Amino acid sequence: MLADMQTEIEAARGLTYYAAWLKDSGKPRGSAASKAKLYASEMANRVAYKAVQIHGSLGYSRETDVERTYPTLASSRIYEGTSEVQRMIIARDLLGR
Repeated sequence: MLADMQTEIEAARGLTYYAAWLKDSGKPRGSAASKAKLYASEMANRVAYKAVQIHGSLGYSRETDVERTYPTLASSRIYEGTSEVQRMIIARDLLGR
């Protein structure tokens, strides 16, 4: 699980850096920012869920950072556009609309 978590974090970081590089370079960004936002917010939820699983019953204890972090991640999927909105932006870009 830890290997999967690290791989997903690195993939999200790469998408984010790529979107930022496109913007800084003045190149057409298309849906790069939406892809980064969609993947990173979905990934954060998957990684947090795995962290809770790794910690077992302690992962559900209110005294741990894992338990306190997991519920707050739901807002990351809504802030600046829901995951569904990001998917629509990406699909429009793919279809050339």
